[in-house]
Amino acid sequence: MSHEGGERAKFSGHIGFVLAAAASAVGLGNLWRFPYLASHYGGGIFVLIYIIVAVTFGFSLMIAEIAIGRKTGKSCIHAFGDLARKYRWLGVVCAAIPIIIVAYYFVIGGWVAKWFIETAAGHLSDMSGYAGNYWWDYITGEISGLGDPMIWFFVFAGLCFVCVIRGVERGIERVSKVLMPALLVMIIGISAYNLIALDGIWDGVRFYLSPDINELTGGTFLGAISQVFYSMSLAMGIMITYGSYMRKDVSIENSVRNISLIDTMVAIIAGLMIVPPAYIFGMGDEKGMGLMFEAMPDVFSGMPGGEVIAPIFYLLVLFAALTSAVSLLEAVVSVFSDARNRRRNRSIVLALIVLIPLGILVVLGFGPLMTDLHPFDQGAGILGIFDTVTNSIMMPIAAILTCVFIAVVIKTRTITDEVEAEGAEFRSKRMFEVMIKYVCPIMLSFMLVLGLADMFGIFSVYRGASQRI
Repeated sequence: MSHEGGERAKFSGHIGFVLAAAASAVGLGNLWRFPYLASHYGGGIFVLIYIIVAVTFGFSLMIAEIAIGRKTGKSCIHAFGDLARKYRWLGVVCAAIPIIIVAYYFVIGGWVAKWFIETAAGHLSDMSGYAGNYWWDYITGEISGLGDPMIWFFVFAGLCFVCVIRGVERGIERVSKVLMPALLVMIIGISAYNLIALDGIWDGVRFYLSPDINELTGGTFLGAISQVFYSMSLAMGIMITYGSYMRKDVSIENSVRNISLIDTMVAIIAGLMIVPPAYIFGMGDEKGMGLMFEAMPDVFSGMPGGEVIAPIFYLLVLFAALTSAVSLLEAVVSVFSDARNRRRNRSIVLALIVLIPLGILVVLGFGPLMTDLHPFDQGAGILGIFDTVTNSIMMPIAAILTCVFIAVVIKTRTITDEVEAEGAEFRSKRMFEVMIKYVCPIMLSFMLVLGLADMFGIFSVYRGASQRI
């Protein structure tokens, strides 16, 4: 890969692209978000709905986005306009999403880094013995002030910027080739240990993997579809950006199938690693988004060898958070670079100027600012608002518009021709066309209506009482 002749950087080949894109997809969405949603929305029934949505809806949208990126060789800010000049504004809509997400992603990544250091230093008992509120008191500044969460936010953001500064092949691809296999080994290892070492663990496994139709609600579908967006890095310009770095001789369909398989497998195994132990310790549903930070230290304290397992667990979460945050940041940098044909280094500086203040706002949003956010924060601060707006509102809108753009404006033939470039076979062509033209827009519209209704309090799709983050 090179930049000779002013050409856009490229991934080295199929393996490099799949691992980098999978590293983008595999992240906090799998290890932080998926387990707490599975725990909250009834375990097995959520897992089943998620798998169905991922292999149909998610698979089709990812093919569309990667094909758009490779065909145009541009990030989302210009890709849509390159295919149909009047629709350049659609790229702006997609580009805004990762800017918001990466800001709060840096904050959560900072929490993970803090938890890794604390558990590695032997402080697990202090965290688990804090009346079950260590995490909440930490992020709201009750323990050490908001200065400590702010410091870890800067530490994690700095790591991400270093990776992106090194570029596509030397930075993103190289990091992904190391961290992805390590991540998979660690997840499988801890899951196997739980199954062997914990008494009663199979009760938790049955809850997690056995679908109960009585637990099925509108929120189950809303949670599953929003999780596919978050976990597979869809409707936020990332896969368009990564597609623009993809060589023509690499199969889009095979790559997407491999990425989807890795992402779904990691999500399910991550859930197996977290949900059953939390379930048998009685710390699952009520913890919500705090499951990883508030419940898991208690779980580790109660299991044999928990002092050793805890830092390993948070290290692998840190790996996952870093790979996904880097892909989010790369999408933002690519947008800034393409928007005004800026040099990459200048775009990185611009990203720094935009994202750091937003991240600081998220950190402060758990302190004094949070009291002024009701009713939209639901006890989750500015992070909760950003998460709801992006995952339940902006992403569905961007995805609906993308489907309409493909089906009506440029026609699905434009995408299928790109997938079949250089004689590649497109075995899922018929399913892709049906999903993009009909199924995806209907599902997305349903999700958007539910998300808006929930956000404005018309009715709640959240099973049970509203929870703090």
